[in-house]
Order: sequence, then structure tokens, then C-alpha cells
Amino acid sequence: MRDRVLVLNAGSSTLKASVLAGGSEDPSASVTVPLRGVGDAAAALGRALQAIAAAGSGLDLVEAVGHRVVHGGSVFTRTTLIDEAVLRGIRELAWLAPLHNPVAAEIIAAARVALPAVAHAAAFDSAFHATLSEEAYLYAVPYEWYSEWGYRRYGFHGLSVSWSAERATALLGRPDLGVVVAHLGAGCSVSAVWQGRSVSTSMGMTPLDGVVMATRAGSVDPGILLAAQRDHGLDAHALEDALEHRSGLLALSGRTADMRELLALAPTESRAALAIAVFERSVAAAIAAAATALPRLDAVVFTGGIGEHASGVRAGIAQRLAPLGVPPVDDTSLEGDGVLVAGPVAVLVVVAREDVVIARELRGLTP
Repeated sequence: MRDRVLVLNAGSSTLKASVLAGGSEDPSASVTVPLRGVGDAAAALGRALQAIAAAGSGLDLVEAVGHRVVHGGSVFTRTTLIDEAVLRGIRELAWLAPLHNPVAAEIIAAARVALPAVAHAAAFDSAFHATLSEEAYLYAVPYEWYSEWGYRRYGFHGLSVSWSAERATALLGRPDLGVVVAHLGAGCSVSAVWQGRSVSTSMGMTPLDGVVMATRAGSVDPGILLAAQRDHGLDAHALEDALEHRSGLLALSGRTADMRELLALAPTESRAALAIAVFERSVAAAIAAAATALPRLDAVVFTGGIGEHASGVRAGIAQRLAPLGVPPVDDTSLEGDGVLVAGPVAVLVVVAREDVVIARELRGLTP
């Protein structure tokens, strides 16, 4: 029995740790500590475990540890108990998620040393999208790029999307929903879910694709990359740095990648206002595209840091979706999960709870 579960959620800049027990959705302890890259992973884990222990959550009573891992590729399509082979596989997939998988692998390795007597399992963000059809995951590039190299759409934020779709079903009291989930934070994705199964998602082979993000470009004309390489001598490393770290809201505003700061600057700085407008347009377009993968659109769900808290951005996106029958929503704050508009296309806010999904899936594993 794995009643008390420690969930470790390693992002690109923070490590979140929480303890959930007895099937409760309320953690007995939860902390977030800074995480400064691969070299800081073991130290960050130490800080997190120390804080959890200080909170009196009974860290010594933890019976299992669940780890969020961004990319499982085609190898890991479900939550998996970790052994040396699984850890090696996570490391080998680092080329697909260089900001995330290496850090997650180091956290896992350190946690297995710190807590050697309990089971450790990896829950993969890409796994929820394993239900995508060929028409949804294939790119129109030479077919051998897929058949021989594995270049295809995988999708991410699956743990969050799964939770959002589940909560939408509960909040609306309907089991047969067609939902578009907009997970909006530092990383952003838009996914279509039909009756609990992913049928479309905006992120692609890597977390670089899709909508505009904090420092990531999202979808761009590949000809731009070819021109930058051909005409300005940018190599693969320079392109990766630009697309991962110097694009998105940061590039558009010229000031910051933080949506909270942009909203404060927007009344007086035109580029901050422009960055928000481009972001809203990008997300709205992705929601409209995702809706075409559904038999019908019943609800749009906002989640993630921006989706949950930036009410003005939510309102701006909804306004752009009027041609789809999405009603306007007020620029008002909402604490916790809730229905902003009941329909005919409902608009909801759901607080991201990957930790609940990870703990539940870990408890269901055997042995």
C-alpha cells in the first residue's frame, strides 16, 4: 500500500515538493524551492526535503515518490516504476527536452539515494497524448524522418490537461465533454480532449512548438531559421538558445517574460501591450484550431499560472473566440476552480494539480 506519496515536480527553474496521503487532494505539506539547472539538482532536492520535514509532514513515513518527467517519447507512454534502465531511458530522451529531462533525471537520481527504501515512479507529461492519431501526430516532412528518426508530435502538459478535463466533467456534471484546455504559464500549450482522451495538442516533438510562451517562440516559419542560419551564420546551438531563452514574451516586450509585469507595464509601454496582444491572438488561434479536432466544443478550460490568475488575458482570449460561440467573460479574479460562464460553450478555470494525478497513478502501479 502506497498511502503517503511524496511528489517531486522539477521544472526548468523550480522544484515543487508535496506530500499527499490517504487519497486526499490537499497536501499535508507543499514547498517550492529554486532550481538552478542540472548542477543544482541534488542541492535543491536537499532544500525541498528539509523544508518538507520541517513542516512536520512525516517525511519518514513516505511510502513512495512520484516524479514528473516532461518527455517520455515513444518509450514511456504511462507512469512507470523507476529502475536503472528507466532512468537511463529518461536521460537518453534529453535531446527532445533539454531544459527539462536532464534536471528531472538528476532529481530522480538524488531522490533514490535520499529515499532508497521506497518505490520511485516517473509520470510523463507526454504520456497523456499517446492517444493521438497518426493524422494528429505526423508532420508533413519526409516520411523517413518519422519512420527512422522518430520525428513526430508528442505533446506535453498531459498531467495538467488530464486533471483539467476531469475537473471540467465534474464541474459541469457531464461525462461526454469536448474540451479545449489552455495550459498557460511560462510554458504554454492548447489541447483538445474528447471524452477524456487527447485528440490534438499544440506542442510538438519538443516543448518549443505551438503558442507564444514566456521565452519560447512557439511556432515560427521554418524559413526564418533557414535564413538566420544561411545569412547570419547562426548554428544549431545559437538557434536553440534564441528559441528557448530569448524569444516569446521577452522578445516581444523587450523587457520581461513575466505576464504580471507586462500587465502592469501595458498602460504606458506599447511593446508590453503588443506582447500581450500577440499572446492572446496566438492562444485564441490555437484554441480555434484545437476545436476542429472535436465533434463539438462544450468547454474551454484555462489553467496554469497565467490561465488561473490573469483574468484580463482570459477575457481577451475569450473575446477573440466569439466566432466559435465562446461567450465573453468578465475581467474578474477567481479563487480555485470555477465556471466563469455556463454555456452554450462553457468557460472554466481549473487550478493545475499535477501532484494529485501523479500520486493517484503511482498508487495504482504494481507491484
